[in-house]
Amino acid sequence: MNEQPTFRLDETDRGIIAATQNGLPLVARPYDEVARGLGLTGAEVRRRLAGMLDAGVIRRNGAVPNHYALGLSANGMSVWDVTDDVVDELGPKVGALDFVSHCYRRPRHLPIWPYNLFAMVHGRSRDEVTEKVEAIAELLGPAVRAHDVLYSTRLLKKTGLRIAA
Repeated sequence: MNEQPTFRLDETDRGIIAATQNGLPLVARPYDEVARGLGLTGAEVRRRLAGMLDAGVIRRNGAVPNHYALGLSANGMSVWDVTDDVVDELGPKVGALDFVSHCYRRPRHLPIWPYNLFAMVHGRSRDEVTEKVEAIAELLGPAVRAHDVLYSTRLLKKTGLRIAA
């Protein structure tokens, strides 16, 4: 049996997680700011976070914008039925659009749910979201058999697992 090495989370790693799990400081050099509070260097914080990412201890380290605070109150998950032979080629192109915050492939659940590609689109109005969805449809071209947009009706606070300091 080929087992993966175990990552040993030490107190410094736990401190970094606790210091960053609610977001980075809004300063020019956020890792240096986190490091100061832990008696480390910014480079050490970045190195340890990268190690935890590589080991799967943390899933991601990235910005999570509050779209509502940015004035983007129309939020639509566009769902697409894209032919299987090109979905892996076209998905990254949709995900690279500057107005798509995240894009991913999921299995269909026929006959009820034919959609296999999802792309989150934000706008100041539903009309703006509709224009952006039309741009996605143009990019996907004849590979699209059907699509729809599911609009958010309320804001849910999303947080991941939290660790105590």
